[in-house]
Amino acid sequence: MKIIYDRETDTLTVIFSDAPVAESDEDKPGIILDYDASGNLVALEILDASHRMTMPTHIEYEVALA
Repeated sequence: MKIIYDRETDTLTVIFSDAPVAESDEDKPGIILDYDASGNLVALEILDASHRMTMPTHIEYEVALA
C-alpha cells in the first residue's frame, strides 16, 4: 500500500494495488474509486484533501493484533 499527498493539487491518493486502472467512479463528489478489470479496488483518490480532513500530511499506520 502506498499513500501520496500532492500539495500542488491538494489530492490524497491511497494505492492498494499495482494493477492497471480499468475504470474510475466518483462515488461521492471529490471521492474517486479506481478499479482493475476484475472490479477490484486499486486506489482511492480524495480531491481537495485539506478541506476534507484535518491533516492530510499526517499519516498514522496501525496493525490490529489478533
